[in-house]
Amino acid sequence: MNHHEKLEALYRHAESLGIDRATAAPPAWRLMWRFGWQVPPPLFLGFWPLAFGSGIAFGVLWGLAMLFVAQFRPVFITWRAATLAGVCFGLLFAAVLRLKASRYNLPSWSEYTGTPPRA
Repeated sequence: MNHHEKLEALYRHAESLGIDRATAAPPAWRLMWRFGWQVPPPLFLGFWPLAFGSGIAFGVLWGLAMLFVAQFRPVFITWRAATLAGVCFGLLFAAVLRLKASRYNLPSWSEYTGTPPRA
């Protein structure tokens, strides 16, 4: 199975499990796939890669937004707040998605075939 076929199988499998499509394939991941990056869906990533990736992305975007919104604050305070927000978001996002993945007993992306594992 190529990456695109696995994604189509994931959409069908997620729907049968009651997983929302936005959870199985969030907008940021769909954008990466559109650019040709074959990144595994977030439910198939490990805790630390998911925490670091989402935390860094959120922290940078939050920091840039805060620089534009709160222009009167010193930059180091803004970046410190953005770092804290990124760490908190990354850890929480990774924890929630890893709990969902373990609840549905999902294998690694390389082993995924689109069919539920046999009990």
